[in-house]
Amino acid sequence: MGIHYDYKSTRGDKAMKKEAKRKARIEQRRAKRSSNSSKSLKDEKMHDIDRPITLEDLTNPDKN
Repeated sequence: MGIHYDYKSTRGDKAMKKEAKRKARIEQRRAKRSSNSSKSLKDEKMHDIDRPITLEDLTNPDKN
């Protein structure tokens, strides 16, 4: 038997560890995406709707 003696006895344990690791990675990605999306929403400034959009609004990066 030797090397393969404990394969079946540890198979379930290894599968549970692998599944937990996969779920942890998914949660990290989900948290990272949600934090990135909330930052981008805060940083974006909306244009005043009552004013028409001019060429200067689109091209001048220094204008607030």
